[in-house]
Amino acid sequence: MTSANTRSLPSNRYFSPLPAQRELASELHQTIVDLPLVCPHGHVDPRLFADPDYNFGSPTELLLIPDHYVFRMLYSQGISLESLGIPRTDGGQTETDHRRIWQTFSEHFYLFQGTPTGIWLADELNSVFGINEKISARNAQAIYDHIDQQLQAPEFNPRQLFHQFNIEVLCTTDSAIDTLEHHRAIQESDWQGRILPTFRPDTVLNLKTSGWKNNISALSEVSGIEVVDYRTFVQALEQRRTFFKSMGATATDHGAYTAYTEMLNSVEADAIFQRALQGVVTDDDATRFTGHMLMEMARMSTEDGLVMQLHIGSFRNHNTALFDQFGADAGADIPIATDFTRDLRALLNAYGNDSRFALILFCLDETAYARELAPLAGHYPAVKLGPPWWFHDSINGMRRFFDQVMETAGIYNTAGFNDDTRAYPSIPIRHDVWRRASADWVAGLQLSGLIDEEDARMIVRALAYDLAKQSYRL
Repeated sequence: MTSANTRSLPSNRYFSPLPAQRELASELHQTIVDLPLVCPHGHVDPRLFADPDYNFGSPTELLLIPDHYVFRMLYSQGISLESLGIPRTDGGQTETDHRRIWQTFSEHFYLFQGTPTGIWLADELNSVFGINEKISARNAQAIYDHIDQQLQAPEFNPRQLFHQFNIEVLCTTDSAIDTLEHHRAIQESDWQGRILPTFRPDTVLNLKTSGWKNNISALSEVSGIEVVDYRTFVQALEQRRTFFKSMGATATDHGAYTAYTEMLNSVEADAIFQRALQGVVTDDDATRFTGHMLMEMARMSTEDGLVMQLHIGSFRNHNTALFDQFGADAGADIPIATDFTRDLRALLNAYGNDSRFALILFCLDETAYARELAPLAGHYPAVKLGPPWWFHDSINGMRRFFDQVMETAGIYNTAGFNDDTRAYPSIPIRHDVWRRASADWVAGLQLSGLIDEEDARMIVRALAYDLAKQSYRL
């Protein structure tokens, strides 16, 4: 798509303004730019690949409505979620004209200037959809038409894009009570793309989850084990992990408010579980039970080999009114301060020295990077650090991560990159941002005399490809 307002993305984007570093960063980036993408953690819906004729829908359905990064920023400027087509949990009226939603977004695209979302969107529109002009109120409908036309083309089928994006493997995130029917359909098809499930049991481990008892009933049904107490609960979880592994899973994923861990005895655990079944569980019960079940998940990982991911530090659904109207994941999750050193000690003392165990930590509290996370990863054989997550998945967030973590933890005690996104077309752009930030940081090390050229090339390849593949046992 061309016009008088045509522009192209700078080839040396995101590199240092210093000429020597920029030149070396560009050279290092060229050594990794064509490496396949390893996507070990994300939230792309597997049904995209299960249906060979899957259609993304309109540009608004693909790029705006599902993306909380987009509507969060617009909401902060007083634009209602209803006007952006975000569905209400009470069935209340929201905008259904996708062109009008796109127009609203385009008129306010300037709000994303200098943000990671702005970078991803601009690069995605340019690299994936061939749009080389800024979005504005003036050209909004022409760009909508262009994207809409692209989405109807055969090459914009999700399976085709998988190969176009040069993805080697993509892991989804799936509830413990998921039947994995879409993964089964993929595996039974003649398509060769590698899509793997990831075991996510939060909705049955967190006793305060809305609809927890219904989830337990579903767990009983899919596992074939009637869950009536703590003992059968653990048996059902072990059965599900075995099933996920049989379907190709190499990892589990856990989200918790804090990193608190505690080993309960079976009597204490069952007493809490019974109170939960009766609907009288307390906040303290839920905290202790989650802490205990993280220990149990670690124990199971030593036995079945699934890599354990732990995402810590998000105060979920902070905006109560928004949660009541639009439900979870409506863009109102806020980071909190965390304590890994004390809270994770029970788990690490039990399993952190076990060669069979692998734990990848993610955190929204950057103050914990140098103080706690890097020293923990730099000591315990089981621990690796995941990349900057969520609010810090940005160029500056990556630079801060490199500077605060690598000296103490060491590069090879980190887990490379994962895109952690629902926005499928943004995956290659997110990886390229990481690869460019990595190349720029490593170029600085080489120019400072901390490493030589051979080291630099080894490190950028590790950060771009090797670490993720090794850490997730892919």
